[in-house]
This record gives sequence, C-alpha cells and structure tokens, in this order.
Amino acid sequence: MRESDSSACLAAAVEAAQAGGKILLARLGKLSASEVNRKGATDWVTAADHASEAVILRILKKAFPDHSVKAEESSPGESAAAFQWLVDPLDGTSNYIHSFPAFCVSIALAKEGKLEAGVVFDPLRRELFTARRGRGAYLNGRRIHVSKRRRLSETLLATGFPVKGKERIDLYLASFRRIFLKTGVIRRAGSAALDLAYTACGRADGFWEMCLAPWDMAAGALLVTEAGGRVSDFFGGGRYLESGNITAGNAAIHPQLVKILAPLFRSSLARG
Repeated sequence: MRESDSSACLAAAVEAAQAGGKILLARLGKLSASEVNRKGATDWVTAADHASEAVILRILKKAFPDHSVKAEESSPGESAAAFQWLVDPLDGTSNYIHSFPAFCVSIALAKEGKLEAGVVFDPLRRELFTARRGRGAYLNGRRIHVSKRRRLSETLLATGFPVKGKERIDLYLASFRRIFLKTGVIRRAGSAALDLAYTACGRADGFWEMCLAPWDMAAGALLVTEAGGRVSDFFGGGRYLESGNITAGNAAIHPQLVKILAPLFRSSLARG
C-alpha cells in the first residue's frame, strides 16, 4: 500500500473511531432498559453499540466505497473485497453497561488478509492508539514501544475470560493456572482491544485470550507488532484471527507464553 493511501486510510479510521467514541460518551450511564439487549447467554448489545457502528460505517463507506466491512453488530451481506475493515464499535460492552471505565472503539484495515492500519480509541481517557504496517505505533501522536522486561516472574500480564466460549472454561483455567504460577501479576479488565493497546505501550508485558472475534483483536494486534512486539496464536503461528486464540508480548515474554500455552492446547486438540 502506498504511503498516501495508508495515510488516508488511517485518517478515516481515526475520524470514524473518534465519532463513535463521542456517541459512547454521550450515552454512557444513560441507557434505558429497552436499549440493552442480550445477543447470547453472555453477549450483550446496546443502542450505543448500534449508533457508534452506524456513524463509523458511514464515514468509512463514504471515504472508501469499494472496501468491504466486517463489523460486530451488523452483517452487510457483502463479500470480502481486497480491502476489508474490521470494526468493533464498542469493545467492552458489559463494562459500558455497568459504567465500568474500560471500553473502546477498535477499527482495523486488512488488505488481502494482511493488517495495514489500526486504531484503538479510549474516549474516557482520550487515548488514541494508531498504527500503520511498517510505520510504527503511536499513542496520541507519540511513538510507543513494548516493554523490555525479560523475566516472566516480573511481568504484569493481561487476559480475558472466554465469556463467549464458557464450555471451554476448564481449558482456560488450566492455562491461567500455569501462567499465574510463573508470572508476577495478572489483570482482567474486559476489553481485549485495550489489553493489546496496553501491551503495545508497555503498560502490560503480555496478553493472552481465547474465543475472540477478529474485530476484537485486529487493531490491537497491529499495534503490538508495530510497537516491536510479537503476536501469534497459541502455537506461535499466525492464525489468531481465524482461531480466535491470541497471545502477545515483547520479544522475550511472548515465546515464554507460547511455551506454556502450546502443549496445553495441543493436548486438548489431540483429545478432540
């Protein structure tokens, strides 16, 4: 992708994320019972999700009408184009419903499956994380880098419970136990996109989660890699967007997480 094209794409994503974030702030703590609905046993959607997504898609489609979109709250019914946007208009919906201050907008652009641009916007803290492939990652315009910690015992790691895959809770808890016994501390805030953004800027040294959707992690994954870190599935491969299982960290911590996770999940697959 040419410099001018990637710059234009990132600018549109920033505009869209900030517009969506403005809607989220305006409606925070003001939703009526009829504006909060259940999509699944542990999956919620609000009027704010829909309103945020509507303005995001309007901006992206106006700027790039030939691009396709894969968004959490809508199914446009369009086949994937060479350029595809991955949009989560509100990552951390359950937090948002309870006014728990950990939610964001996440937008990424992929070209033929390769991530090209990503934005994670936290409207509460006015923190705008941006990245373009090969051009670094930034927080409010300042370059960011992953942490330099090398010992797992000294790390602060982020994770998330498999709320959309509760039938796999035993497997997740096994991974949690193995990592918990080897690490410093673990935090669970409820927004995978923010967890990845925090890994990119060094607030967390690593992250792992399972049963995610592509829009939950695409932008954050690009942030981490452009900040000098590593991102993979639990086996160290590149199929995290397809599998929904992701681990990330700096160059020292990431392989240590994979070393713990890979045998566990390989054994699970072998058992069927």
